[in-house]
Amino acid sequence: MRNQAETNEDSATGVIPCAPWRVTEAVPLPGFRVSVRFVDGTSGEIDLSRLVERDEAGVFAPLRDPSVFAEVYVDNGVVTWPGEIDLAPDAVYDEIKKSGAWVLE
Repeated sequence: MRNQAETNEDSATGVIPCAPWRVTEAVPLPGFRVSVRFVDGTSGEIDLSRLVERDEAGVFAPLRDPSVFAEVYVDNGVVTWPGEIDLAPDAVYDEIKKSGAWVLE
């Protein structure tokens, strides 16, 4: 019988996800903007200022606090903030690939 406390080895060890839309770096910038870089080298900015300052900001409302906004990080290729706030990396990638920036409304 298998010990309940035993950990399972990850069968995908050594597999490196390489979808071009996977974010490798997210750096907070002034004005509720984030500089991002993707696994394929594409880079640009996400501008969330209009979104977070709206009355209907919804789940993004906590990002109005600059200290919370500054806590942006990359989790498994996704731009993320505390409180399970994140952005769809494929949508970010598509917009940045087109124009170098994505302005969320």
